[in-house]
Amino acid sequence: MKNFRKLILTTFLLCNISNNFAQTVRQDSLTQATLEAAKSVSEITKTSTSTAADLQKIKLDSAKYWHINGMIGLNTSATFLSNWAAGGNNVATMVAAGNIRIIYQKNKFAWETFFDTDFGYSYMDIKYNQWRKSNDKINLSSKAGYSITKTLYLTALGSFRTQYSNGFEYFDDHDSTNLISRVMSPSYTDLSVGLDYKPTSYFSLYYSPAAARLTTVLDTNLRAKYYGTIASLSKPFKFEGGMAAKAALNWQYKTLKIVSALTLFTPYNESFGNIDVDWDLSISYQFLKVLNVSLGTTMKYYDAILIPDKEGNNPTQRIQFKNVIGIGIGYTF
Repeated sequence: MKNFRKLILTTFLLCNISNNFAQTVRQDSLTQATLEAAKSVSEITKTSTSTAADLQKIKLDSAKYWHINGMIGLNTSATFLSNWAAGGNNVATMVAAGNIRIIYQKNKFAWETFFDTDFGYSYMDIKYNQWRKSNDKINLSSKAGYSITKTLYLTALGSFRTQYSNGFEYFDDHDSTNLISRVMSPSYTDLSVGLDYKPTSYFSLYYSPAAARLTTVLDTNLRAKYYGTIASLSKPFKFEGGMAAKAALNWQYKTLKIVSALTLFTPYNESFGNIDVDWDLSISYQFLKVLNVSLGTTMKYYDAILIPDKEGNNPTQRIQFKNVIGIGIGYTF
């Protein structure tokens, strides 16, 4: 009996020790799990903070390397006459215009894209062809360069020029028109490699001895007007290799903005030395936050395009010039 009591007491003691040991193990496991969970939360928080910092850094880097500026506007003008002894016609004109410049520059690499466009119509109080197109331009250019000195870049340049809609020659004495241009008839695509001199952030001077121009005229009836050579009339495009130069200005002071681009090209053929000229100038000033006054001029001279005089005779190369002054709503950025 005495031995039996000892056995029961020993069993009870062993069970109690085992239970205490199990509780200790569970407490240690729970403590360890809690510590591990806290560590995981800390790591997740640290990772999240690090990710947010990285995203902020990327955002700051993008703002540092990318620059965008430009101008968009809608200009209108109107003239209304009543019993005007000096004579004249009622005229209303509306022109939408814009130019956008996007620049990416990092270390020795620089990439710049420029888009210049306008489109407008005029209404004239006359008997025939009251609605006439007054503006129509699409100019897109892009160049990428690698710095070889502080101000000189080895550069590849591409540009494209055409228009949005059909252009007509109008006659005041009858209701007929003569189609003289349309989208992709003509269009001019220039590709070249050369040196770009950039002494400041707003001016550049580019020269290329290795340039190519692709003149496209999809309308077969207009090829003779823009090609200038009989051999090319059967093809929708004319290819010319040659020499090119371009001067570009994009200057802004507060809300005054001046944008100008002069492009010169001469082919390596019998016409070498006869230079094709494209010059665009845009001056805009924004006041009272939303009002905008602008002056836009365009000058062209193409050796292949022959233009007759006012009587329709003596076709020859002539300077083409357009000048537009407007006031309206606009935004400069």
